[in-house]
Formats: sequence, C-alpha cells, structure tokens
Amino acid sequence: MNTPIIDAIRNYLDEKNLPFSMPGHKMGKSFLDYDIFDLFIKGDLTEVDGLDNLSKPEESIKDSLNLLSKTYKSKKSYYLVNGSTSGNLIMIFSALKEGDKVLVERGCHKSIFNGIILRKLKPVYVNYKVDKNFNAPLTIDKEHLNFVLESNNDIKAAILTYPSYYGTALDLEKIIDKCKKRSIKILVDSAHGAHFGVSPKLPKSAIEMGADMVVMSAHKTLPSLTQTAFLHIGDIKLKDKVEFYLSCFSTTSPSYAFMMSMDFARAYLDEYGKEHYEDLVNLCEGLKNKIDKLKLFKCLSEKTLDNNDISVDKSRIVINVGKGFSGHRLLDYLRKNKIQCEMSDYSNVVLIPSTFNDKYEFEYIYKVLSKCNERDIKEDFEMLYTNYVPKMGVCPHEAMDRNKKTVDYRNSEGLICGQNIVPYPPGIPLIIMGEVIDYNVINQLEQYIKSGVSVLGLNNNNIWILE
Repeated sequence: MNTPIIDAIRNYLDEKNLPFSMPGHKMGKSFLDYDIFDLFIKGDLTEVDGLDNLSKPEESIKDSLNLLSKTYKSKKSYYLVNGSTSGNLIMIFSALKEGDKVLVERGCHKSIFNGIILRKLKPVYVNYKVDKNFNAPLTIDKEHLNFVLESNNDIKAAILTYPSYYGTALDLEKIIDKCKKRSIKILVDSAHGAHFGVSPKLPKSAIEMGADMVVMSAHKTLPSLTQTAFLHIGDIKLKDKVEFYLSCFSTTSPSYAFMMSMDFARAYLDEYGKEHYEDLVNLCEGLKNKIDKLKLFKCLSEKTLDNNDISVDKSRIVINVGKGFSGHRLLDYLRKNKIQCEMSDYSNVVLIPSTFNDKYEFEYIYKVLSKCNERDIKEDFEMLYTNYVPKMGVCPHEAMDRNKKTVDYRNSEGLICGQNIVPYPPGIPLIIMGEVIDYNVINQLEQYIKSGVSVLGLNNNNIWILE
C-alpha cells in the first residue's frame, strides 16, 4: 500500500530519537504498563449503549469530568477533543460580546488572535519583556500592563498566557487581583501548564489563583494523546455560554481514544503526580546544574533571569548559548545526536521533559552537550529581539474584510498590514493585520530573513497589505 504518512512515522521511529518534545506520553511509554495501550485502537468507538455521550454526559463521561474538576479545583471542567485552540475560541466567545475591548498579551497563541477576529473584538495589546540574559521574550512587560489598565477603563476581559513556551510567567495572582478590582474577566491560555499545582516544586495552577476560565493542553506535559485539552471554569456564571460554544467548536464525533487518554492523564496525576513530578524536577535541576558548568551553555532558572518577578517551571529545560553562537545550530547538533527537542530560537533551545523520560536519557543529553564544540554552534550573524508593538490602523476584523494586495515588504512602510506576520520561533506576531507597517517592522523582518527564521505571512519577500 502507498501510505506516505505511515511510512514517515515508521522511518522516524526507526531512528530511535530520545523524545524531549511534546507529547508528554513520550511515544507511548506512559501507557505500556496499562491495558489502555490496546484500548486506543479497539476502543475507537462511537456513542453506543454504555459509553455515554460527550455532548450530553450523564454516565461514565460525567463521572470522569467530575473527577477532573476535583483534581484541578475548578467549578466545572470539560474535555476538549479539538485541542486548546477550540478552548481558546470557547473562552473568547463565552466571556466577550462583539465590539468589546479586550486586553491581550502580545505573545498569545495564534488561536487567540483568530478568536479576536471571529468575535470582532477591539484588542489592546500588552507588550512582552525581552530578557537580556537569554535574548528571549519570556513574559509580559509589567509596566506596560499597568499602563494599559490605567489608560483603558472599558476593558471587559484580559487574555493571558501562563506559562510561556519557555516555562516562565509573571506573578499571575497579582495580575488577577488587579484585574478583578476593575471587573475585568481573566481568561488564561495555560496550554503548557496542565501539570502546574501538582507539586509545591511547580507554580500554582491558574484556576487555583482565581482565573475565570483556563485552557490546558493535556498532551503537552501529561500522558495524553495529541489534540487533547481541558477547559476549566472558575466563574460558574459562564457555564451556560461555555456549554453552548463548546457544542459550536467541538466535533459531534469525539474520539473515545482521546477521552480515554485524558481520563488516564487525570488519574495518573491523582495517583502519582506529586511524587513523580518532584522526581522529574530533581532530574531537571540536576541536569541544569551540570550544564551550567559547561563552557558554552547556561540554563534558564530564577537565579539566571534579569527579572525576579518571574516564576519558572522547573520541569522545563531552556539551554542558552550566548553571544556569537546559535540556538538553531545547537538544535541541529542535538538532533544529529538523536535528541528530539521542542524548539529553538536564535539564542536558546527548549526541551520539554515529562515524568516518562528516564535517568539514562538525562545522562545522555549531558554527555552529548559536553562533547559539543564551538564550531558546531558558531554563528556570525547576531539577532536581537525587540519588544515593539506597531500602531493600529484598523481593528483586525475590519482588516479581514478589506480588499488586499501584495507588495515587497521593503516597500511597505506606512501601509496597513493585511495578514499576520509571525516569525517562528518564537511565534510572537511581529505585526498583526490592521496595524501600520513602519521602519521598525521592516528592519526586524529583514533580520529574521537574514537569520533564516521561518516567517509566516511572508512569501518570496511579499506581504499582504490593505488596498
């Protein structure tokens, strides 16, 4: 049979890469000691008698969701079989009305920006802070957040990310308190924080700190299949709207394999979470301490940041290469040595271990890094991130409906951008549709191109602008 996807996966598995990227089950290792492994295929069923219905849970699914809510201490929790993307859309549509003004962290996932367009909202962006030690956008700018709140008394909700891709976040509890005093709803994309709150060695979960709604990707850090996520409600008054929009943004044929894996992930947290995550943190901290003693590298931690307000997920590993070297080249070096990392930016490589990475795998990473030579990661080009938000010309949803044409980005100064331009990594929009292209945008775009970063929205040096 001609099966290109199956062949590609077979080839990848044959290479025997060590998984330090998503998903958290680490190529099925989490399921091997349980009968659930076989159930994923045999249990690919539909809503037959005895299996309940995710659209109207009354039996086993209802019981499982009640346990999920108890685990995360939410008012009510839901399974998402369309990933955190569907959860972000549900949050936005449930909490906000068309035309509402919303505070948005500039480093949000692209599904947030899409939701803003679909809901026809008026976004006010909060800038992110570039950490000088790591040359990376690790969290939002606290001063700019305060300025936005003081300058806009009609904000209805704040959409925040907790934590970032790097495992970092500002003190969310203080931000929630500040917003609630202004009657601003708090919507949190906690895609990378499904394990938060399990152990005192990890940051608290966003729902425990008082957020109104929180979305978590189960598959990123927990033993759950890709495309699985949780939605938690902190404000029960939002329940009816959430359930309506849940039916709008979810398939009517939910995967029972997905639901089984989410049920398993929750049960795993209840049974083993605290002990296993503390073991994982100890493994990560031990590895980071060893890496810090190597000449070429240092690891992200609370003591190495230039901002002491930032909390850090100690179960995440961010390796910095410093000036004159490339995070992208380090990523390539690690891949050649059979270590599959999550991502790289110009100065860093991000690894996402889970409790199913064993001690040998951590030892192997250190062994490979200790053999790395300067020539393996040397880079002559220097790329510095800036925290800059262009001026808004029209709201994003208005830009979506306008006629557009393409121009060479070098000839676009003063024009209004017609499509989001997103360098990846780090995945933070350089400019969003409806914003005015200026010299800073053009200069930054040129740097990304020179550094070889993939830029979404750029095709052969052409970008879309409004006519």
